[in-house]
This record gives sequence, structure tokens and C-alpha cells, in this order.
Amino acid sequence: MSVGLLATQLLFGLKFLNRFIGVNSNPFLKTRQFAHLLHYNPAMTFRYPSVRRGDTVDIYHDIPVPDPYRWLEDADSEETKKFIQEQNALTIPFLESCPIREQIKERITSLWNYPKFYCPFKEGNNYYYLMNTGLQNQNVMYKQESLTSTAEVFIDPNEWSDDGTVSLTKKEFSEDGEYLAYGMSQSGSDWNKIKVKCVKTKADLPDIIENVRYSGISWTHDNKGFFYSCFPKVEGKADGTETTANQYHKLYYHRLNTSQADDVLCMEFPDEPNWRVGAVVSDCGKYLLASVQESCKNNMLYVCDLTKSGITGLLPFRCLVNKFEAEYNYVTNTGSIFTVHTDRNAPLYRLVNIDIENPEEENWVDLVPESKANVLEWALCVNEDKLLLCYIEDVKNVLGLYSLNTGDLLKHFPLELGTIAGVSGKRSQSEIFYKFVSFLTPGITYFCDLQCSMNPEVFKKTEVPGFDASQFQTTQVFYSSKDGTKIPMYIVHRKDIVKDGSAPAFLYGYGGFNISMQPQFSISRTVFMNYFKGVVALPNLRGGGEYGERWHNAGKLLNKQNVFDDFHAAAEYLIDNKYTSPSKLTINGGSNGGLLVGACLIQKPHLYGCAVAQVGVLDMLRFHKFTIGQAWTSDYGCSDDKEQFLYLLKYSPLHNLKPAEYPATLLLTADHDDRVVPLHSLKFIAEMQYQISKCSGNVKPAFIKVDVKSGHGFGKPTSKIIEELTDVYCFMYNTLQLQYYD
Repeated sequence: MSVGLLATQLLFGLKFLNRFIGVNSNPFLKTRQFAHLLHYNPAMTFRYPSVRRGDTVDIYHDIPVPDPYRWLEDADSEETKKFIQEQNALTIPFLESCPIREQIKERITSLWNYPKFYCPFKEGNNYYYLMNTGLQNQNVMYKQESLTSTAEVFIDPNEWSDDGTVSLTKKEFSEDGEYLAYGMSQSGSDWNKIKVKCVKTKADLPDIIENVRYSGISWTHDNKGFFYSCFPKVEGKADGTETTANQYHKLYYHRLNTSQADDVLCMEFPDEPNWRVGAVVSDCGKYLLASVQESCKNNMLYVCDLTKSGITGLLPFRCLVNKFEAEYNYVTNTGSIFTVHTDRNAPLYRLVNIDIENPEEENWVDLVPESKANVLEWALCVNEDKLLLCYIEDVKNVLGLYSLNTGDLLKHFPLELGTIAGVSGKRSQSEIFYKFVSFLTPGITYFCDLQCSMNPEVFKKTEVPGFDASQFQTTQVFYSSKDGTKIPMYIVHRKDIVKDGSAPAFLYGYGGFNISMQPQFSISRTVFMNYFKGVVALPNLRGGGEYGERWHNAGKLLNKQNVFDDFHAAAEYLIDNKYTSPSKLTINGGSNGGLLVGACLIQKPHLYGCAVAQVGVLDMLRFHKFTIGQAWTSDYGCSDDKEQFLYLLKYSPLHNLKPAEYPATLLLTADHDDRVVPLHSLKFIAEMQYQISKCSGNVKPAFIKVDVKSGHGFGKPTSKIIEELTDVYCFMYNTLQLQYYD
């Protein structure tokens, strides 16, 4: 929705101080002088902005549900803008007041400043790769003629804007490697603009395609054009700050050197406004495969023989799979035999061969049957007749080479405990690259030419100055959730940590949409472990994809409470085993993970000391009405259904707030998040502040920061990432009495 505003620049200082009432409060104190009060003073209360409560009441299946902050759904109203300004005027100075803010930011910046390499790939006669020298806002795309020749800059998105908020989102070369179609996003929006570049001259063609969203790019093998998907142009704005639902996705074909107005409509579903369509040209170039989705998972599959008709209008697709019952991903084909990666009757996934001339399911043939225990995460056809298969085995990747003809295993590639974070290769090429990462490994890229040898060699190893992996340790544990289910969790910390419950801990979770949370290297986690002597924990909650579709199903729809129970149990494990204590425990998640944090801080507020929810889904009764929210009903259900409504109402964070002592809470959202629109966070913080203002005594702060020129997360410039991480640690420091060890 796993990885994602209207605020203005504000002056800090006296306006901030006047919003607090505390022991020895003095409206003339400077922000930094006030810091000792901010470092968790239990007697402090907070004067939040006065916010109008409306009288809106919705009736769901004869049940009235108040929605007093419905007006905050209008992002363009002056009242909403004023609300955001007042909230930022409260939050930003609080975060700025942290006495070690500059030290934290300097430390993060210093460690972040190392070269980051991504998997090379070959197109035409050239090799390409993305790299960031360290602190560049956006990754730069390089080109070189051979693996040993000097590289040159091919695309530098940092030149597209002064502040680094325009990013490169997608890239697809023509079959001959002479042209590149690439996507651009502004301020993190899901809206894309596609442009085309000539490889030889590096000049852009006049072609510009707009209104592109949730789309791939796939070239016909004659190199004359490509397929893409977009929504119809609608009245009103479409810049990433809108909340209107996206409907009537369509598939188009664009010919080079023509106007978008002349693009050919190839596929549409006028009677199904919520369906989305994407397409890929087959490896042989003869067929076009179209995948149609209604939600975030499961799709129908269509095929068209491009040689039998010109691309002049709606294409004569044949339906291979006509129900949204499972997931079907094209891998490759040999003639009419298509190899497909699917979880149909295989919760851990398998590879099947489907003859498109005889596509009935009873005629499907297993090429690589479902494993008994491991999830077949993805498959890539390389070197004509080989398959690179990646499995998940107890939340770590296993990589192997298989025969396309027989499905037999040819070779295992050795991996430590970690994740394949990138891969490149084609059926027409013998060379493959793959990148390995772990909690303590920033990145090792391997290269293998399968025509010469099946033994991979290290192509590039990432080094982080100042980081010594030998000082840390990673442990995987399996703890019991509320219903007895064993849940895996990674725990990472310095080796010299003392397990007496005094260490701060950072518990991150997601638990949804079949997304697996696997080991990744993180500078921000390194800072927390090293300079706060903290413990990082990542539980693999149900709802994710770590153990296939059964694991996913156990945490969605009417099983969603399992996800929250798994997260509570993870916290209890850390506390019971003396890794931390409730007063030192921070929980964090983004998007669906923001929902997780919101639900958990309400259900067991005394289990957590601090909660940071980023771009969270928090209004579970109305999420489906905005932008792409309708697609999430596959995981959440929908309030239009009575049974699902009653279940959603029980855990919806917005609707379960009450006067209580909640953990210190920070919500982070952004004005261009057009996936999980900001109204979720705005309505939640308004209701939370209203409810906790009824309490007396030890009431911890509840703040929101609304960023500008940012989206759901993808494409966020490095400078904004560092600023946000600094904010999070400053909030934790100010509210949890943390110690900083420089």
C-alpha cells in the first residue's frame, strides 16, 4: 500500500511555548532552554489547538456512527489548512527542542554518506546501474559499454528539481536497447509522467505521456512503441493532493514520435470501474499478456496474439483465467506453452505450464511443484533454458538455478541469513546479477555468466565507513501469539547489551497484503542500536507473505485481529525476556503498518511507551472511498458489508479512541500522499487530542507532522528521509528519557 501536505513554513518559539502548561512553565523561555521539561516530565499536560467537532453521523446497517471531523476530508478547505498549520506549529518546535537534535542528525547524515550500488543490468550493447554517491537526493543512472569500462551519467534526476522532489520511478528499454521509456513522479505522488530518451544521444524525444498510474511499460519487439496503463483525465486536480477515487483504468499503446492523443486504446472494462489492467509483451515478442486486478492480490489473465492483428484499436484478447481466485504471474513462454508463477491450489506457490491453445485448468502441468515448506517468491528465466528461483525459508532467502525444460534443480547459490534485494537477467542473456543484504550486510552484488560457469563471484561489495558489523548480533526467535501460533521475529542489537529490561527497543511491524518483512540493512536502525544502545525487533506477523497464502489469510478480513495479537505478543516477549520494558518500548509502522500501530496503541496502551505511525490507514469505515482505497478491501473488507462492518468497527483506530493514557504518539503524513491520503492521520489526531484532553495526570503528547512535497514514501529525497528520521529519534528522546552515547 508493504512501504509511502498542506502545511506551510512556520516560525518557532513563543507561539510553541504558549501551547504548553507544565511545571515551572515560562512563556519567555527559549525553545532549547525548555528542553529539560520536554525530556519526559510526567506532570506535563498539553494545550492542543481548539478544533471544531461537527455533527456528521453516518448510518451503517442501522447503526449510527459519528464522524465529527468529516470536514478534515476536504484537503483544500481553509479550515483544514488552518488545522494543519496549527498542528505543525505545535509539533515542529517540540521536535526542534530536542537538546541532541543536531548530534542525531549529524550522526545519521555521516553514516548515510556512503556509496549505494544497485544491481547492474544489460540492455542492447550497454550495461546500466543506479548509484547514489552518498547524500544525493535521488539515485543516478549510469551507463557503460562493458563491465570494466568507465561509466557515464545517463540520467540524473537530481537535475530535475532544486530540492530533489522529482524522482525516477520506472524504466524500460526497447528490445534493441536504443530507446528508454522512463517515468517521473513529482513530490512522491503515484501519478507519473512517461518520457522517452534516445540512448545514443541521451536526448529526450518529444513524446510525453501523462495521467499514468499503477502502470508498467512494455515495448513491442519492433521497437516502435510500448504499452502502458492510465486513468482517464478527470476534472479537477490530479497532482497527488487529491482524494478522489481512481476508476476506469485502461491499457494503451504509444507509438514513438506521436502525441498521447493518438495513442491506441487496447483494453478497457467500462462496466467495471475498479478493475486495473497491466500488460507485458512475451519474451518471444509474439504475445501480449494482460493482467487484470480488482484488489491488491489475485488477477485474471488474458492473452493476445500480436501477429494476427495490427494495433489499431481494442485488441482481441482471449481470457485464460476468468476469476479473481489466485495470483498468476507470467515468467516466460516457449511457443504456446506459458510458464506461470501461481498460488492456485498451492499456498506456497508453484510454477505451472499452461498451453494457451488448451488453457483449461485440468490441462495445466506442474513444472516446479509447490514446496512442502518454503514459499516460491519469484522466478526469472535466464540463459534460454534456465530459471532463477528465489524461495523464502523461515524468513530468509534461498536462491537456486533450475531447468526450464524439466524443472530440476541445477545448482544452489550459497547465501547467508538475509534477503535478495535485487536481481537482473533475461532469457536472451547468459549474465545474471543479484544483490544480497541482511541486517548487518549493507550489500553484496554477485555476478555470474552461466555460459562460462555456474559459480557466482563478488562484483561489488558495499562498505559503510564507521560501521563494524562484528559489534552486533542477529537472533531469530519463535514466540507464541495469543492463540498459540508460533511467530518468527528477528532481534538485532549490540553484542555488549545488558538484558536487564533497561534498554530501549524499537519494534517495527507490517502484517498485511502478502508482503514479507525480510532482513534489510538500515542506517537508521544502526544509529539506534549504536548510539542509543537500543534493541531492534522485527516480527513476521500474520497477514504477510512469509509463509505463503495461508499466513496471509490468517491475518486479513475477519482474521485481522490476529495481526494485532501477534504484535502485542512480540512486545510481551521482549519485555518478558528483559530486552526492554514498556516505558522504553517504541512501536513503529507505515501504511498498513500505521494501522497496526494505531490499533495496538489503543488496545494495549500500557504495553508501549511511544508510538510512531507513518502514513497510516486509520479510518477503517471510509478508506475505500479515496484514491486507490477500494483495492484494499481484499485485505480489510468493507463497511458496506454488515459482517465486515461490525468487525472493522471493533478495531478501527479512529473509532475506538476514548479517554485514556496512551503512549506518546507521533503521526507522520504528507501532502502528496495520494495512496493513503492524509485525512486518515488528520482525523485520528484530532479525535485523539480531544479524548486525551479529558484525562488528567500523566498524559503523554499526541502530535502530528504534515510534510510538504512528499508522498507515501517512494522517491522521497535523501534530505527529507534524514529529516524524518531525526524527527522520530528526537520524539523518542524527548518522551522516553533516552540516553545518547556519542
